[in-house]
Amino acid sequence: MRTLIRAGAVSAVAATALLAAPSAHATAPGDNGTVKIHDATTGEELRKNEPHVCTFYLDAFGFDAVQQVDWHIEAWAPTADVKGETVKSGDITLDADGHGRTDDLSLPDGHYKLFWNFDGENGAAKHKVFWTDCEEEDGGGDSTVTPSPSSSTTSETPGTSASPSTDPAGATEASPSAQGTAGDLAETGNGAPVGLLAGVAAALMAAGGYLVVRRRRA
Repeated sequence: MRTLIRAGAVSAVAATALLAAPSAHATAPGDNGTVKIHDATTGEELRKNEPHVCTFYLDAFGFDAVQQVDWHIEAWAPTADVKGETVKSGDITLDADGHGRTDDLSLPDGHYKLFWNFDGENGAAKHKVFWTDCEEEDGGGDSTVTPSPSSSTTSETPGTSASPSTDPAGATEASPSAQGTAGDLAETGNGAPVGLLAGVAAALMAAGGYLVVRRRRA
């Protein structure tokens, strides 16, 4: 009976020790942080990744206090001339909250991969893949519009007549059709006065009438 009691006590102690022991799969110290790619205009407090940037910086959160970090950036397919070539590198010491940011960085337009190494990392560096594209931000091309020159020549509307010219004295020249109108009314084609011709015609008519009356009486 006592043997059974002792065996039960040993089993209980062993079970308690197993439950209290840390899990083999627990996160290693210092490996619970994250790093983001941020555009240079993005605030450090914003915990999101921005995979398309021009000028940028690396922003780290949630690491151990005063964590030492070494990082490097490699050229990556499909734009890399040589895949895996390190194009930029550096190191940083995080603050007491496990936060830190690099200075602003820039790279030629292309595709890249960040590798973030530190003591206590769980088997491999943290990494981020991103693109730099400054040409798209610039917009490209000249948007200045050149105004078309205004015409300084005034065109004359068809069918309109020009203003009559004046002589040095300021008198308006008469049109050819207006000249000689008064003379046509006062003269015939042979230049004889109209009044004289009218008198001759009246005399001839009177003489003709007299002859007709006289002939009837005879």
